[in-house]
Amino acid sequence: MHKQKLPHIVIIGGGVIGTSIAYHLAKQDARVTLIEKKDLASGSSGACDGLVFMQSKKPGIHLSLAMESLNRFENLQKELSIDIEFKKIGGMVIIETEGEYRAMKKFTKDQQAIGLDVRLLDPSQALEKEPFLSPDIIGSTFSPLNAQVNPINLTLGFALAAKKNHARVIDHARVLGIRTKNNQVTGVATTKGNFDADIVVNAAGSMAGLVSDMVGISMPVQPRRGQIVVTHAGKPVLSHCLISAKYIAAKYDPSLADKSGQGISMEQADNGNLLLGSTREFVGFNKENTISGIQKIIRQTAAVLPVLENFQVIRTFAGLRPYTPDGLPILGPVRSLNGFFMASGHEGDGIALSPVTGDLMANMLLGRKTHISLDAFSPDRFEKKETRHHG
Repeated sequence: MHKQKLPHIVIIGGGVIGTSIAYHLAKQDARVTLIEKKDLASGSSGACDGLVFMQSKKPGIHLSLAMESLNRFENLQKELSIDIEFKKIGGMVIIETEGEYRAMKKFTKDQQAIGLDVRLLDPSQALEKEPFLSPDIIGSTFSPLNAQVNPINLTLGFALAAKKNHARVIDHARVLGIRTKNNQVTGVATTKGNFDADIVVNAAGSMAGLVSDMVGISMPVQPRRGQIVVTHAGKPVLSHCLISAKYIAAKYDPSLADKSGQGISMEQADNGNLLLGSTREFVGFNKENTISGIQKIIRQTAAVLPVLENFQVIRTFAGLRPYTPDGLPILGPVRSLNGFFMASGHEGDGIALSPVTGDLMANMLLGRKTHISLDAFSPDRFEKKETRHHG
C-alpha cells in the first residue's frame, strides 16, 4: 500500500471470531471498528459448550491450526482481563461400534503423525478414566490436550481488550449495506450510522452468507442448528470432555450422520451441571428447541453414560453453526471485490480456532506475511467450482 497510514478496518460480527480479529488488530495499533447486530456473543459463541477439542480436527492444516490455537489459550488466560476459565482437562472420543473403532484407529494414527498426543484405549482403560461410562462401549481415544473454556467470557475478553487498545466496538447496530466504489469497499451502512472502511471483514458467523449477499457475492455458509441440554448440578460424574466417534463421522461425512445419528458431546461444568449436545440440523435460521432433538440427545448420551438417569434437565438452548460444504472455514480476501474479506464458516470449531484465526487474519489484513499459509481456506475455492459448472 502506498499510503503510510494503516487501513481502516470494519469487522461485521461480534462473536468469538470477530472479536478475536479486532483484538489482534488493535494490539498492532490498527484502526478497527467492530459492529455487532445484538449483544456481543449473542450468536453461536454464546450458544455452545466450551470444548477446545483436538481429536475432532481433521489431520492436516485443520489440526495444526487447532494445536497452535490451544497453545495460545494459556497466554490469553493471562492477557485478557476476564477469566476465560481455561482448563486442560483431557478429552475422550467414545467408540460404540466396530466400524467406528476401525475408523478411529486410522484417524488416531494420522493425528499422531502430526504430533498430537493421543492414544487408543480398550474398554477397561476407558472405564478406568471415566468409571461412569457404559461397560458396553468398544473403547475410546484419549488426549490430555483437550480443554474447556467459557465461550462467552472469551468473546467479551477479546472485545474488552480490543477496546482498551482503542478499537471501537459498536453493538445493537444492524448492517444495512456495504458501500463500494469502483469495485472497492468504502464503508458499511448501519442503523447507527455509516462507517468508512478500506477493508470490511465478514465475521458474521452463520449469517455470513447473508452479509456477502449484500455485495452480490455468493458464499456457501449455511446455518446448521445445534441443540444443547443442561442438567441440574449433580455430583461429579465426568472428569474429561467426551464426544462420541459418531460426532467425528457426522462432521466429515454428513451421510453417516443420517444413518447413525448425529454424535454427542458431554462435559461437566465446575458447578456440576452437565452440558449435553448436540444436534446437527439444517433448518434455516430457526433457533427453537425441538422435543425430538432433545430426546435424541438424552437417549444417545444416556446410552454412553447411564448415570444420566439420576440427573434432571433444567434447560435447553440452541445455536446455529456456520457450516461450509468442505468443513473448513473461509478465511481471506474475496477476489471479486477489493477490500472484502471473509472470516467465517468454522462450524463447531470457532471457539477452539479463535485465537489463531484472529492472529493470522490480523496479519493478513495489515498486509503482513502469515506464518501459516491460509491458501486452503481461501474464499475463491468455491468460486472456481461454480464457474466450472457454467462453462
